Amino acid sequence: MFSIDKLKVRDAFSNYTRQFDTSDGKVKLKIDHTYRVAALCERIARSLGLCDDDVELAWLMGMLHDIGRFEQLWRYGTFLDEQSIDHAHFAVELLWEEEHLRAYIAEAEEGIASGISPYELEETFGELTILRLAIWNHSAYKIDETLDERTKQFCYILRDADKLDIFKVFHDTKMEEIYHFTKEQAQVSGVSEAVVDAFMGRQTVLRSLKKLPADYIIGNAAMAFDLRYDVSCQIAKEQGYLAKVLEFPFENPETKEIFAKLRLCMEEYMKEKGV
Repeated sequence: MFSIDKLKVRDAFSNYTRQFDTSDGKVKLKIDHTYRVAALCERIARSLGLCDDDVELAWLMGMLHDIGRFEQLWRYGTFLDEQSIDHAHFAVELLWEEEHLRAYIAEAEEGIASGISPYELEETFGELTILRLAIWNHSAYKIDETLDERTKQFCYILRDADKLDIFKVFHDTKMEEIYHFTKEQAQVSGVSEAVVDAFMGRQTVLRSLKKLPADYIIGNAAMAFDLRYDVSCQIAKEQGYLAKVLEFPFENPETKEIFAKLRLCMEEYMKEKGV
């Protein structure tokens, strides 16, 4: 296992993000999101009984998972992957191919300085492969089932933590800072039938199905169906943000009626999960 110095990681992350306009609400949003996801990764990993080294690895995944978001926003002016780049894959590109990883891990810094690439370092530190694959897969519709069980566990920890904080981000942040529409536009929005069908079928919603503002709200809430661990469902209940997402104040009467049914569906699902 390579060494993880949390102070070094936090300092490196702070130094990197200072290159961007931290007064921009979107930049601050992702900085704050990163710290919360790291803490959630740590909490979930510890609840699963993982050893201290693995808990720290989970924390590091959270700190690095969205490193691609900042240049994504700077280059394209959006966080929407479908309108720019896959931010998860871009994070791996920055960390491994552009060797930003060296700033976060002592062994990487020493290895790269001596001409060893992050990919070559994985031959010595197998946990680096887990780190890379977890970051690569964290925003995918589904985890690659061909991965080994240990790697998949870390992928699921990161995905759960990311989803849990997205519920908070969606609730706390102005819509126009995240999406391409305003709260006012969402309030009068209709809903796409395919999106409702996916939710009622307890499935996450494909990006390609989202056409209307309300679709994005439904898609956000539907991520709960993909939470892997019971503790993650417990945290979602504890936080309360998931419930608030589904209580969005629509003015469109048909959409209000649909959301009443969606809330019942989610309540039944969570009861089945024991929360």
